[in-house]
Amino acid sequence: MDKIIILDAGHGVNCAGKRSPIWGDGSQLLEWEFNRDIVRRIAAMLKAEGIKFEILVPEDNDVSLSERCRRANVIYDDCGQNAVLFSIHGNAGGGTGWECYTSVGKTKADEIATVLCNEAEKEFAPDGWKMRFDHCDGDPDKESQFYILKHTVCPAVLSENFFFDNEKDCRFMMSDDGKERIAKVHFEAIKKIV
Repeated sequence: MDKIIILDAGHGVNCAGKRSPIWGDGSQLLEWEFNRDIVRRIAAMLKAEGIKFEILVPEDNDVSLSERCRRANVIYDDCGQNAVLFSIHGNAGGGTGWECYTSVGKTKADEIATVLCNEAEKEFAPDGWKMRFDHCDGDPDKESQFYILKHTVCPAVLSENFFFDNEKDCRFMMSDDGKERIAKVHFEAIKKIV
């Protein structure tokens, strides 16, 4: 049975605070829009390649983390437990660059995250972008108790695709080229794991 890719666009239109500053030219990034744009681009690439996927949250409004996990777990059970979840986010907090997370401990998600990290490094590092990796446990992903990672039964990876509160990062995130490259990194990783 073919693996199902579950695409989760983090946050919704009514999620407070998930937005960039308003930059000097009046532009602003809203994380929910960015995440959904990336998911749409990944989905289009997967569809063209004939790779099966489900969009976890087709709605624009906020869907609770418990409901997101419930939906992902139903998909996982319905497809014979042959699914992987990618949760797409933009980062904030004063940093720069790209990183991804898995749940705490050694899990099946670690191998998938390593493939994703390798693709991101290949795509972004030559341009000087910081790869925010944590190799202390032998692989490049960071580990976290993020709800979506902890409460889904399928392997799950959460990517933080640059910092929307850093103007240089945010300009890249708002550009069509940046969005296409971020989507392509996920697509190339998915092709290697299906």
